[in-house]
Amino acid sequence: MLLVAFGDIHGMVNYIDQIKELPQADWVIITGDLSNHGGRKEAEAIINHIKQYNPHILAQLGNMDRLEMDTYFTELGINLHGHGYKLTDNLAILGVGGSTPTPFGTPTEYSEEEIAAFLYTAYDEIKDVPHKILVSHTPPYGTNVDIVGRGEHVGSRVIREFIEKYQPEVCLTGHIHESRNVDKIGKTIILNPGTINLGYTLVSWDGTNLEAKLASYKVNA
Repeated sequence: MLLVAFGDIHGMVNYIDQIKELPQADWVIITGDLSNHGGRKEAEAIINHIKQYNPHILAQLGNMDRLEMDTYFTELGINLHGHGYKLTDNLAILGVGGSTPTPFGTPTEYSEEEIAAFLYTAYDEIKDVPHKILVSHTPPYGTNVDIVGRGEHVGSRVIREFIEKYQPEVCLTGHIHESRNVDKIGKTIILNPGTINLGYTLVSWDGTNLEAKLASYKVNA
């Protein structure tokens, strides 16, 4: 099984066309921030664009997306935010969108307590599945993937605590554009591909093991 994951699209739809693995992926995962303060109309345009290549999509909103996008994803039955899905008998995926508070007052921001509520609601839906992928628009605090330009860590402490406790094999994240990187917390590999113009993430599942790596449009890294 192959998953292609990306986010922080911010309207740069043309880069989707350059993801060579998109047509053969079993699932396409959108981690959040499809737009710049956009809603249903912007989400619909991007989802329909991806469907030209692959109809198997799960998506969630980011902090730069308006809440009407969340409603749209729920109507389509593809909403990751606050939900968990069994991809196989042994592999599940769960998501939490939006972000913790920012200095910029973006459309969809949550307190750490709200993030925890969404996260644990999603976890409860798939907690008995042995292998898990966490999709968190906000990265975990204190890692190589949550550092803003001035060198400060701005990720979520709740996300970090969840990873430390439950150790999903993979955490797919984004939000911090300049923190394209890979890190680990325990056995959990955490990947932030940055904005979509910088690349995306590939996750493969052989029925027993998950492997994940950052990819770019010229070479895989």
